Amino acid sequence: MDKLIITGGNRLEGTLPISGAKNSALTLLPCALLTDEPVTLRNLPRLADIDGFQHLMTQFGVSHSIAGKRPEDFGRVVTLEATRITSTVAPYDLVRKMRASVLVLGPLLARAGEATVSLPGGCAIGNRPINLHLDALEALGAQIEVAQGYVKANAPDGGLPGGDFDFPLVSVGATENALMTAVLCNGTSRIGNAAREPEIVDLCNLLVAMGAEIEGIGSSDLTVHGVKRLNGATYKVMPDRIEAGSYACAAAITGGNVLLEGAKADDMLATNHALRNIGVAVTEEKGGLRICADGPLKPTNLSTAPFPGLATDMQAQFMSLLCRAEGTSVLTETIFENRYMHVPELRRMGADIEVSGRTAIVRGVERLTGAEVMATDLRASMSLVIAGLAAEGETQVRRIYHLDRGYERLEEKLSLVGAQIERVGDE
Repeated sequence: MDKLIITGGNRLEGTLPISGAKNSALTLLPCALLTDEPVTLRNLPRLADIDGFQHLMTQFGVSHSIAGKRPEDFGRVVTLEATRITSTVAPYDLVRKMRASVLVLGPLLARAGEATVSLPGGCAIGNRPINLHLDALEALGAQIEVAQGYVKANAPDGGLPGGDFDFPLVSVGATENALMTAVLCNGTSRIGNAAREPEIVDLCNLLVAMGAEIEGIGSSDLTVHGVKRLNGATYKVMPDRIEAGSYACAAAITGGNVLLEGAKADDMLATNHALRNIGVAVTEEKGGLRICADGPLKPTNLSTAPFPGLATDMQAQFMSLLCRAEGTSVLTETIFENRYMHVPELRRMGADIEVSGRTAIVRGVERLTGAEVMATDLRASMSLVIAGLAAEGETQVRRIYHLDRGYERLEEKLSLVGAQIERVGDE
């Protein structure tokens, strides 16, 4: 098992390319199940989660071909083709490895009229039930049965009629599943209190390119007029706003000056607002977003929230950054109940953090020191890397397979802007 060795203290400076968005790509991939024509995705990041999802897609008879295989390239071009659905079963062995696998439920049901998908396994950061997915599909006309660890969904004879559903809570994944189902329903569907994340907009834009009819894109009230069939399309995955925000925190904690090449400010408004509040300059440029931190960091109070609020996926990275602020900050996690598992590891590096329920009090310290630390989930892993970049001495981050799920060739990108970081085998 690999680990990262980071020697802290280097100021990050230069240009760092931002990859295609993991959270968007995992939603765009199952769209290939909705048509018998090829769907080509450009700027698809090279990540363990993406590879795992493509492997799941082969279970249903989806073929894929990869262009741009040069190892020095960031991202790649993948064409998926589901000429015929050969299976509508997503088995436990494949689904348990990645919660996003539940996103095949809607497309399989819409295209084939049936789907049997394993219930996803547990999640380290908290409880993530799929009841909202199932409630939404039932509102669109699906017959749902949960038995022996599987969701079995069927469309009535003649296909799904469509319907109206208002989410009692905002859910990104459930909104995505509902959208991918509604586009092939016989009638018009309305999805209320829908998630508004940029990744939802990216999904809508691909579906429209495939011939779907969707009104209200970017709002919390979506109207979908079902169509008989969808065509193929070629589509570029949006830049990863969480990756960009993560590297912005890395630049800021080192007092750096980094151009995040390809980052889009409109997708990162809450992140950029938080950065500016603590004294970091964030400037839009033609090629992306420039992050410059040449003074002391100020404390702040932050609370995670659904878009357009601060993404829960940025909480851990901001916590590391605020460990070096001059004063006391307060972080409140409103989305997941167990997303402070990085706190004990940051304390090993000299951080002063106190947790009470969903609130973390972060008192800035004069210095962080390198230590051996262990990653517990994807974003927690990145928080340890960020802390390590600013820490005195050497930091070893273990269990970095979490990082490989969501950060394309992280050590290469950080090395481009001056970080002293390497991946080695963990004995």
